Formats: sequence, C-alpha cells, structure tokens
Amino acid sequence: MLAREVDLDAWLASAADKLAEAMDAERATVWLVDAQSMEHGERGTLVSHVAVLPEADALVQPIGKGVVGLVAERGEVVRIDDARRDPRFDPSQDRKTGFTTRSILAAPIREDASAPVRGVVQVLNRKLTHGEARFDDEDAEYLLALATELARALALTTLAPVRGEPGLVLRGPFNRIVGRSPAMERVYERIRLAAQADATVLLRGETGTGKTLLARAVHVSSPRRRGPFVTVDCTTLPVQLAESELFGHERGAFTGADRRVRGKVELAHQGTLFLDEIGDLPIESQGKLLRFLQERTYERVGGRETMRADVRVLSATHHDLERAVREGRFRQDLYYRLRVLEIDVPPLRERGPDEIERLARHFAEIFGKRYGRTVELEPAAIAALRAHPFPGNVRELEHAIESATVLAPDGRLRRDRLPLARTTDEPATSASRDTRRAQEREPSHESPSGQGDVDATRVPFGLSLEAAAEAYVRAVVAHVNGNQSEAARVLGVSRNTVARALKKK
Repeated sequence: MLAREVDLDAWLASAADKLAEAMDAERATVWLVDAQSMEHGERGTLVSHVAVLPEADALVQPIGKGVVGLVAERGEVVRIDDARRDPRFDPSQDRKTGFTTRSILAAPIREDASAPVRGVVQVLNRKLTHGEARFDDEDAEYLLALATELARALALTTLAPVRGEPGLVLRGPFNRIVGRSPAMERVYERIRLAAQADATVLLRGETGTGKTLLARAVHVSSPRRRGPFVTVDCTTLPVQLAESELFGHERGAFTGADRRVRGKVELAHQGTLFLDEIGDLPIESQGKLLRFLQERTYERVGGRETMRADVRVLSATHHDLERAVREGRFRQDLYYRLRVLEIDVPPLRERGPDEIERLARHFAEIFGKRYGRTVELEPAAIAALRAHPFPGNVRELEHAIESATVLAPDGRLRRDRLPLARTTDEPATSASRDTRRAQEREPSHESPSGQGDVDATRVPFGLSLEAAAEAYVRAVVAHVNGNQSEAARVLGVSRNTVARALKKK
C-alpha cells in the first residue's frame, strides 16, 4: 500500500489492527511523536489518530507521562502485568475512552537502537488464549521487532522525519501527496467524500498540478482499492485507435489485428478506469464512451458479443470543457455524465509560498537519496522558489529540484543551480541575467509586505490617476535596477503592462 497514494490514517489504523491480532491483544494503538510540538525546547507530545479505539477520535499524551510517554522519552520497552497497581500507568486515557486497561506492552518506534524515537506502539490486555492474561519476554521481543519494521515503513511515507530529531511531521494526509495549505485541504475533503461513493469524478486543473496522484488517492481510499487502477492517456489516442484502446478488438477487426486484444475497460473490471485529459478524446469515440457510462456495456471492435464491466470512471482535464461543448468539440451529454462529482485542483501559485517551500524540501530529500548526497537548500534558493510563479506547477518544481541536485555534487542547492523557467514575457538576454545575478548578490531592501521601499522616488502631487500610476511604475522599475520582470512581479501585473507604462512619457 505504501507504494501508492494511500490514506495514511487508514494505513496506520490497519497496522494497529494487525498488531493487536498478532499479539493476541484486545487493543493496539500507534502513537506518533509530533515533531512540531517539540519546537523551542519543549518536551513534546504523542498523538494518535490510529488507535483501535472506536470511542475516541484522537488521543494526546505528553512525552514523559504515562507508559507511552516514558517509552518515547527513554526508548525502552515497558511491560506491565497489573496496570492499576503500577505508578507508571496514567489512567486518564481510560477515563476518556471508558476502556479498562489490565496489562500493557509498549515499544519504541525507531529504525534501529541509535535512531531517534518516532513514536510508540502499545498493545493492551493479553487475551486468554495461552492460559495466562499477561505478556511475556517473547512478546516483548516480537513487539520490538514489529515496531522497528513499522518505523522503516514510516520512513517511506510523507510522514517525514525531521533530520536527526525525534518525531514525525505530517506533510499531507495521503502518502506521496504533499500539501497542507487551505486550498489543498479542500481538495482532500473532496477526495474523501468521492471515495465513499462510486460516482464518476472529474478532476480539473492546470497541467502539472498532480491530478493523476489525486485520482489514485480516490481509488486507494475507496472500496475498489484492491482492484486495478488503469490509466488511459487521451492525448495519445488517434481517432482510428481510440475505440480499440478503450474496448479492445477481435482478431481480423482491421489490418494488423492478428490477435484478440482486451481494452482498458475490460482490464479495469472491478477497479477504476482513469481517463487522463478527457478533453482530448476524439469526438468520434465520445458516443461509445457515453454508452458505456450509461449502461456499463460495450463490444470489442469487430466483435458482436455485448460485454459488461464493473468499472468506476475517473477523468481529468486542463481544458475548458464548457467552451468545448459550445464549440461542438465535446458532447454535452458526456460532459454531464463525467462531472457527477467535480474536484478543482488549485495551481501551485495559489497554494502559497509555504507550500512551495514544503514541496521543494520534500523533493530535495527524495532526489538526495536517489543521487546519494545530503542536500541542503540555501536561503537564496528558497527565496527564489517562493517568489517564482511556477507556470508548470508541481511538475516544474520537481524537475527544477532534481536538476539542481544533479548539478550540486556538494549537495548545496544554490539559486544559480535552479533552472527556473522564465515567464513568457521575460527576455532571455545576457543583460537580464546579469541584472538578476547582481540582485542576488545584493542585500534585500524589500519591506515586510514585499513591495519594497519606493519612497526614494516620490510621485509628485497633482497628477491624474493615470499619470500617477505610470510614475509609480517607473519608480518601482528604478528601485529594482531596471528589471521590468521583477517590477511586474512586485506590482502584480504583466511585464507588457510595465513596458507600456514606461513608453508613456
């Protein structure tokens, strides 16, 4: 499951359930050390959203208090045969849940004995399956081994550990999908709701925003998670082959069809069919797809047998489908059939600079491991990333970090190693590059608002609104050493707007 975009809480809850079963315990809980709670020298807390405890949504325990708090603090296995008579037992969680704890076995979650503690796994109340309701030394060794394996599994997820420090940081609720901005939280809520139903889903957003990852998240969070996830890239389907790709063909159906081939619909039986860039599907094939969505029946090309497939359909597009419908390039009835549920995926620039930095650090860790080096983003590089508009979205950011990592044998990702794409307005001249490099060497004089201190060139009193605006543009351009693209970024307008203002004198 960790190879896919699984819901991390669901995965951890499943792990807790398996632990309880393996240990012959009534209940099990996976506690995670919250790295953010340990800032500024605080001892921190353990948090569990993944207990096999239906009475409670979440549990919190201070490090150093209670059994799990002591295990997290000391990194040692603790076994208690009679909880009520042991001073290390904290009964507050029992009071909260209504559960009665009799015996406890808890082990630290960490990759090895020298690694920081990431959390604690705790099993409660040994069942009467072996004649005695208590855990023994063999159980303790077994639980410690399981906790070590759990730590190694967590290291493969986006529950990313802080380098060299205890604890974990939740970067996103779905493995491999990083993002905690309000814009992405709304997307996650839609994914959870969509996963509960079996209706068709349309994901909309610019190219490179991660629509395929989010579609997989819908699939692996749904009851169809054990079935196949089959993708069809509609941009690569010529009219002549689109129907065969979707529904398959019989031998002899057309020239070159020397054998029977199953289509993607058939391959996705009891799973999910993802139609990527559905707006590019040839209109000649849209009628056959509509029929399948309505009736779940189809025929192979060249075949006469009507076949059925139990398939959930997800689709994605960056096109304006409404305009395509008006222009006759996309069937209106198919449009309504596809967008029963709709998820709008925000572009990276709308997720905020904190999200950009979070993703950049995530990719730096990934590519650092891939290329065998410790990677560090320098402050100037982070500032450049946070200010960049990223027209190519997450895909552009990912490729920029990989390129910078390859070009950094010392592991230091500097600003000049980031291949950030210029906007379409920015000229690729040596002068503009020299200006940008000079700015990177100079200390920043921007105000906290990011607008810069332009009082050095005051706008005269008595100008018309249009003339005052033009004077202000010239003042900003002068402040950024003539860099019109940078002035446009500060002003929040296009470079052409800045250029037009400079021509009016």
